[in-house]
Amino acid sequence: MWTYNTQVVMAGTLLLGISAGVVGVFMLLRKRALVGDVVSHAALPGIAAAFLLFETIRPGTGKALPVLLTGAVVTGFLGVLCTIGIRRYTRIKEDAALAIVLSVFFGVGIALLTVVQSLPTGNAAGLHDFIYGKTASMVVDDVKVISIASVVVLIACGLLFKELAMICFDMEFAGAQGWPVAWLDLVLMCLVVGVTVIGLQSVGLLLVVAMLIIPAASARFWTDRLLPMTIVSAVLGGMSAALGVLASASIPRLPAGAIIVLVGSTFFALSLLFGTRRGALRRFQVLLTLRRRVGRHDLLRAFYEVLEARGCTSDDFRLAETPVSESELQTMRTWAPSRLHRLLRTCRSDGLIAQDDQGEFRLTRLGVDEARRVVRNHRLWEIYLINYADIAPSHVDRDADLIEHILDPDLIAELNQILSKQFPQMVVPPSPHTIDQPAGAV
Repeated sequence: MWTYNTQVVMAGTLLLGISAGVVGVFMLLRKRALVGDVVSHAALPGIAAAFLLFETIRPGTGKALPVLLTGAVVTGFLGVLCTIGIRRYTRIKEDAALAIVLSVFFGVGIALLTVVQSLPTGNAAGLHDFIYGKTASMVVDDVKVISIASVVVLIACGLLFKELAMICFDMEFAGAQGWPVAWLDLVLMCLVVGVTVIGLQSVGLLLVVAMLIIPAASARFWTDRLLPMTIVSAVLGGMSAALGVLASASIPRLPAGAIIVLVGSTFFALSLLFGTRRGALRRFQVLLTLRRRVGRHDLLRAFYEVLEARGCTSDDFRLAETPVSESELQTMRTWAPSRLHRLLRTCRSDGLIAQDDQGEFRLTRLGVDEARRVVRNHRLWEIYLINYADIAPSHVDRDADLIEHILDPDLIAELNQILSKQFPQMVVPPSPHTIDQPAGAV
């Protein structure tokens, strides 16, 4: 399995996977994911035209890889310029411009391939391999070209990392700071063209866009920071290429290009499920935590409001020692009985409430402090909505419920500073629904 040819192919595809993963991050963040697809399809007429030109000038030289890749670079870059021109100077949207350029250039390429096949040396040219890739048949000279191009791309990304990051996140800000954003965007497109063209040799023009996008999209599930995302994407791209080549070498007649993409897709599926930042399981865990916190806050507010109606909020002792029945809590919200039971169990396990022998519930000392904090934040937000958002007091409770659970500490501090001036002697401001009535809060 670990033959010399396998080692040669491994070296070339590994560098290609790493460079594609790095460039793909900037493409993804720049929202140019399909540009690689346009470049790959636009490269086909360049390959065919370069072969025809050099075979006409000097028969036998048209199959040289540098010649074919030079033609691919020219028409691939021309495809990018056509896309930019259509988007900038017409009213056609970007997705339509991409589709137009992709289909037209690919159609021209197929037509030129037909002409190539009519030549005496056309059948031996092997240009169809650029459509589906020919990883297993790469030779040392092919790998040298791919390796040099990959290293150049990686060096360019390293030197321009900060500048490329700026145009990906805030191109207008970068332009206002005096950076040549148009040229930087053009450099990024050149990097995309370079990676796409060298990827034609291994995975083919139909699959090369997957090597650019799948590792970057997978890395997005693991981190929100650009440098770690770039490193993760490069690692996933390199691993996809290496494992794909090994699988293809182990199983006869298994196309390496397709396996490389399938391995990358497997990494994407695993990242989608288990990513520590945006993975499905992580998001589900965050959702469950949020629902638990929201339910706990709602139950503590219900406790406080029941005790407030009884006039028991004047001191901590009465708040902690006054029992509240389950039926009283049920009337404060439209909870289903099963939902209320779960909330009560959750608050008991968190040490916020305690149950006595009669089946009634009392706030613990920790529960008193937490209930006061929750009710205060809720009412500060209600008052803010009434005073600054012109929401009627009769509707403000629902709006406050929708957003109070995602308030960050800075906003809570600002609300405390602004609105507590209205109630300087109160730990908890009165409910805005009864603001004209004597307040029971302290």
